[in-house]
Amino acid sequence: MLDASMFFYITISNKNKQTSAKMYENSTGVAYERIQRGPQPDTHQARITQIEEFINEVLKRDLRELENWIGQYNQEIMEYVQLKNTLQTFDAHLPEGYKTQVNIGSNVFMQARVSQMDKILVNVGKDVFLEMSMAEAERFSDVRIKILTKEADVLRDESIKKRTQIKMSLLAIGEREKLMQEEARQ
Repeated sequence: MLDASMFFYITISNKNKQTSAKMYENSTGVAYERIQRGPQPDTHQARITQIEEFINEVLKRDLRELENWIGQYNQEIMEYVQLKNTLQTFDAHLPEGYKTQVNIGSNVFMQARVSQMDKILVNVGKDVFLEMSMAEAERFSDVRIKILTKEADVLRDESIKKRTQIKMSLLAIGEREKLMQEEARQ
């Protein structure tokens, strides 16, 4: 008969195996019982929790940030594509100019006529505008589209790597759970 108050449990860890010694005292003296087995379910569960925290706190956060950056790059690419399409439309259909409405402040608009279409102002970034010809503006938009597309592709590759890390981490969790089930059966 074991006396619960006199029960000691000693665990010595050795990489994948643990040697456990149960030491208890009964009326006949001190007895030792040695048990050898693999990692305890608690260590598996702790590792699973650690992996889940890594997925949620690091990988998913990084993935969200990458997706936000990709969205910003895509939006800027679309603006340059729209600029290029607008320039082509002006060149093909409105060579002599067009009528428009211009905001003169406080959402008050006035009608204006654009008659000189050979030069336009293009925002080159940081609200800096350069005067360019239609051909120069079209070339500028082509170059910006190529640069931004390459930068977005790099971010997409990073996003793919993060997704792969998440999948591999989930596979690691699945393997740990299988080990726990196998140990429970033994």
